[in-house]
Amino acid sequence: MSDVQIIGRSSSHFTRLAQVFAHELAVRFELVPVHDMTVARPEFYAGNPALKLPTLRRGGSLVFGAENICRALAELAGADRRVVWPEELRSDLARNAHELVRHGMAAQVQLVFGPVLCGLPADNLYFVKARHGFEGALRWLDDHLARVLDELPSPRDLSLFEASLFCLVDHLSFRATVPVEPYPALARFAERFAARPSAQRTQYRFDAPPG
Repeated sequence: MSDVQIIGRSSSHFTRLAQVFAHELAVRFELVPVHDMTVARPEFYAGNPALKLPTLRRGGSLVFGAENICRALAELAGADRRVVWPEELRSDLARNAHELVRHGMAAQVQLVFGPVLCGLPADNLYFVKARHGFEGALRWLDDHLARVLDELPSPRDLSLFEASLFCLVDHLSFRATVPVEPYPALARFAERFAARPSAQRTQYRFDAPPG
């Protein structure tokens, strides 16, 4: 058993974000799958009281949430890798972009868990508004992506924004909620990022159930 475990799902963009960081920073880890997201008991989520994933286990300590895990992995790596974090963004444009990526990741979870996994009606106002807001965020990101990337600190090896955006956009093809075709700049960005070894080693898949 590895000293570092990421508890999550290979089909989750939040889990993939943590895995991308681990590979980029050369932190060896074991992925421990959560097989059933409908279970409402913390022990199924490595003790996370919010019943969410991913969780990082390092020794006897737990770290909840993808961004927290990425920061913990950077601390564990201790490598000379230039990682750009959200607090380094200096323009309103870049800060808005990061906020909309985070919103999009949360909205994708809503649209997958509700209508897809739980069979709830997609025409319910809750999901209709989530979809419209998601599409608006993607449209804004597509329109402004070139400028946002130009405004990120450089040189850099990795940024939370770019890794998060890739995990989100690539997830749209894996878990169909909204089409990616209306957002050509985002699709081109995801195609470029997908060439990185960290992306190729963390492709989305459904974890096989135990036994």
